Amino acid sequence: MIKDKTLLERYTRVLFWGLETARHSKFSKHDIILVRYDAPGRKLANFLFKEILKRKMYPVQRITLSPFMEHAFYSMGDDDQLSFIPPGEKELFNHLNGLISILAPESLTHLKDVDPSKIGKSLLTRKILRDILDERENRGDFSWTLCLMPTKELAQNAGLTLQEYTEQIIKACYLDFEEPEKKWQEIYESAMEIKNFLNSLQIETLHLESEKCDLYVTPGKKRRWVGISGHNIPSFEIFTSPDWRGTNGIFYMDQPSFRSGNLVKNLTLKFKNGVVVELSAEQGEEFVKKQIKVDPNACKIGEFSLTDKRFSRIDKFMAHTLYDENFGGENGNCHIALGASYAETYAEGGANLTKELREELGFNDSALHWDLVNTEPKRVTAKLAGGGTTIIYEDGMFKI
Repeated sequence: MIKDKTLLERYTRVLFWGLETARHSKFSKHDIILVRYDAPGRKLANFLFKEILKRKMYPVQRITLSPFMEHAFYSMGDDDQLSFIPPGEKELFNHLNGLISILAPESLTHLKDVDPSKIGKSLLTRKILRDILDERENRGDFSWTLCLMPTKELAQNAGLTLQEYTEQIIKACYLDFEEPEKKWQEIYESAMEIKNFLNSLQIETLHLESEKCDLYVTPGKKRRWVGISGHNIPSFEIFTSPDWRGTNGIFYMDQPSFRSGNLVKNLTLKFKNGVVVELSAEQGEEFVKKQIKVDPNACKIGEFSLTDKRFSRIDKFMAHTLYDENFGGENGNCHIALGASYAETYAEGGANLTKELREELGFNDSALHWDLVNTEPKRVTAKLAGGGTTIIYEDGMFKI
């Protein structure tokens, strides 16, 4: 666990850097900030709560369900209970200005015997809350960030000691720097150069090649590359939300993934005209088949992402998507997400992406968003409008 006061203070400063950087407008006195945390994350929540008060804002805190409660909810809850939204929840979300989530799971597998469709039903119901926050964020009234605190469960499933796991978090978030927020600002500015370069290209098609990947992705019209925006600490990925209809070929996930209590290993997906038509996995295959049926769009791509190894100091499997999708190591990583796309990747701003435009431009809309990571050596080649190609990513780095 991270118990050292200096490290917790640095972590707090980094999270506020993320929250402020991610917001399109400045925070004000009396803004409402929600701190949502798993029980083992309370020490960091204490420091955040104090910082919110110091800034004359209004703190609201919520502790998440314990593994026992969560299992009982999904295994025993009937349809009405699964779709219940407590009174006042929508009102709170309609007034929130910031959300900091502290992830510190005490169990990764407690839901493995729960019917995924019951989890999916609850996700679909609560999508209305996510939509409220998306709309507020697009207007510049809200931002969010999240982070991870080490737990024995995470360390054990990652094959690390708790101390090794903790050291990866400290290193990944640059908490070993006296002023880590300044280091994050440097990374933010470097990423801006890469995004500006990518957005200057008129890309018709992206071709991902590795030993087991051979995937064609169509960025689509009116898209932009985004990332390293303050959302997620740490976050080193630069990504876009493609036109799902132009996805064809093979994607291979070599980084294991825990989801809803299930472990999935070595997953191969075959896309045809934007839809998963075949899949196989060393472990968790039946679970994946159920996940892509959560709703009609769960079998389609919502994100294409690349991580530059020069930014990310993460070099071990961490058994959590927040870290695994930002893996640096020797080769960086590429990941896709099945399910929901991101409105912020619309070139004219997420606030202007209407439902009609989503459908017209091929932005995917789903209750699912599942990141699947490939860490093999790879090359990504862009086919440009008007002819010609250029390699945008190779040897774990962007080529600009």
